[in-house]
Amino acid sequence: MPNMQFEILPGNINLFSSYEQAIAVDVEAAFQQLQLKNFTAENFKFYTSVSVISSSKIEGETMEIDSYVQHKMQHVEYLPNLTEKPNDLFEAYLFAQKEKLTKDNFYKAHILLTTHLLPEKDRGACRKNAMLVMEHKTGRIQYEAAPASKVTADFDKLWNDITELIHASLNRKEVFYYASLIHLVFVNIHPFNDGNGRAARLLEKWFIVEKLGEKAWYIASEKYYYKNIDAYYGNLAALGMFYEQLDYQKSIPFLIMLPQALTF
Repeated sequence: MPNMQFEILPGNINLFSSYEQAIAVDVEAAFQQLQLKNFTAENFKFYTSVSVISSSKIEGETMEIDSYVQHKMQHVEYLPNLTEKPNDLFEAYLFAQKEKLTKDNFYKAHILLTTHLLPEKDRGACRKNAMLVMEHKTGRIQYEAAPASKVTADFDKLWNDITELIHASLNRKEVFYYASLIHLVFVNIHPFNDGNGRAARLLEKWFIVEKLGEKAWYIASEKYYYKNIDAYYGNLAALGMFYEQLDYQKSIPFLIMLPQALTF
């Protein structure tokens, strides 16, 4: 476990110890099996399509996974209102697959994934307003995100931590731990007016790729989260309702979801 002083990520060594005790997957062995697979350009597109539509469905998009795969792989046409936003996210994934993970590139990815979601002025730009996150089934307030006055500063702190982690020596278990933690802290900040969930799941996987190589794009994390959507949102909400009172000791159920996706 690297000895680093983070600006915003929880640095409590006991949190990682709890994570190690709770995790039920042999990350090293499972990721090694993933690396042994022989992927082609065609199934690379297939896996990206599944990731994109799964992430989109978490946010309420109605298109079925099979239909979207047919749309991307077999060029089946559907109404634009079904395909526009998933296709924007697809373009963001293609961009990430070609580029290094940096703050500037992440902003560019957000611009792509919100092309049909936000007005141009709000794409790739931190929000300047308060943000309440609603429960995905009931529509009740689930969480109050970072205050507008702290968004930009806390997002910069997160990127400073990400940059340090990119250059740190981490084993595979630590990579998955920090990828999940980055995902969680990003969602808690909720830096954009929309597209935060899609961006968080892309960021999580992009970080793993940066550390472990391009075959990490094939991890079925987005599909796993979608198939376990109630647990996904419930685990995100478990830390508390108010940004400045979050209890990261309650984050273990969320953090162990990502490694479980390795065997999904």
